[in-house]
Amino acid sequence: MKAYTPIVVERSDGTGSVRRMEATTVARQIAVARVALGAALTVAPGVFTRIWVGERTTGAKVLGLGFGARDVAIGTGLWHALDSGADTRPWLVAGAAGDVADLVGTLAARRSLSPLGVSVAAVAASGAALSLWAARQVAP
Repeated sequence: MKAYTPIVVERSDGTGSVRRMEATTVARQIAVARVALGAALTVAPGVFTRIWVGERTTGAKVLGLGFGARDVAIGTGLWHALDSGADTRPWLVAGAAGDVADLVGTLAARRSLSPLGVSVAAVAASGAALSLWAARQVAP
């Protein structure tokens, strides 16, 4: 089932145009992004934990590896559901839940993090919002 939601795009002259965005295409982009980010976190957890929490300790690397594996699993499950025609909503909601947890944790520790680390909260919030939007649009 194809789901479309109009997206208004502003032009420089102030006029707008409406483009249709297919929710399943967005869901597939979410799956690819999760697998790519998760793989990068799994392969080089110290790089990402240094950016995010400012540490490359063994504990930070273990957490980064776990977060990476989580995103690879969710992204792969979402991709498989899209290819097989299965319900994608559980995978999208699971991804959103993980993103919300990342957002809450990052905001709770924001005074201890660098501005770049705090920007992870914006990525997490946008990931959660996009996943929830897609989950609503692909409802059977």
